[in-house]
Amino acid sequence: MAEAGTVPLLPYSYVLGQDTLRRALEIAYVAPSVGGVLVSGERGTAKSTTVRAFARMMYGELPVTLPINATDDRVVGGWRIDALMAGRTEPQPGLLEHANEQGVLYIDEVNLLDDHIVNLILDVVSTGLLAVQREGLDRSDIPLSFTLVGTMNPEEGTLRPQLLDRFGLLVPVTAESDPRVRREILRTVLRFDEERARPTSEWLDRGAALDGERRDRIRDARDAFADVRLGDDAATLCARIAAEFQVAGHRGEIVMAQAARATAALERRTEPTPEDVRAVAPLAIMHRRREAVYGEGIAWTDEDAATLDKVLAEDR
Repeated sequence: MAEAGTVPLLPYSYVLGQDTLRRALEIAYVAPSVGGVLVSGERGTAKSTTVRAFARMMYGELPVTLPINATDDRVVGGWRIDALMAGRTEPQPGLLEHANEQGVLYIDEVNLLDDHIVNLILDVVSTGLLAVQREGLDRSDIPLSFTLVGTMNPEEGTLRPQLLDRFGLLVPVTAESDPRVRREILRTVLRFDEERARPTSEWLDRGAALDGERRDRIRDARDAFADVRLGDDAATLCARIAAEFQVAGHRGEIVMAQAARATAALERRTEPTPEDVRAVAPLAIMHRRREAVYGEGIAWTDEDAATLDKVLAEDR
């Protein structure tokens, strides 16, 4: 069976009702310069399931997971305690270096993590370098690259605006309202529970095969990303959207442009279209608007969608 020898996990291709989150994860893999994904939503909306299924599909194992009570040395590295007790000094790599080897660093309930730890991680993501200078340990400019994914429940508090801005894309997740979709989610979960208890499962094998095809397509998109050109029209559109929504700073349009290029690569095109920009614009700007900066909440409303459509119509 496809899951033999590993912890059974729902295949990524069988995850339902999370199309936006799945596309954001794929974009972050294709274009690491986007800067990671922050997922905000209530409990029980398959945030963790989707992230873990994505990591299993792309890297063959679960993501490196940062615990809420993580200390500095657990994150950036320190000295091996057993070696110190034996009179030797041996560096102990931290979780960031493990994430570099595996591919994904996953932080569940990132809003409950100490701000300085979050800031440290985001610095590494943005620069691609880790410098460790603490407790006699001096290791500078260690190159690291991984996809950062954080999840949070906004009912338990949010991140400071300065930290929100450092996440490339923000994906709001809610429970499905369509009874038909909820029914299919229920049937999929029950089917998974049944199939993983079997010694062999054609259904899980088929899911693994579908994941393999999708993995190959996403990897091809990453290879093609450098050749996807952002035309003048698309660049102008990104800038106009950021200005219309009064986005703080310039990171919003930069992320929007990179995400639109990644979307084009995933669709096997060499240049992003206005629809590519439209699809990623909310994810790139909703947490960078004045409302978020001043702590007034993060949301994307019907009025926002109408404003975005107006900008797109004027651009044509």
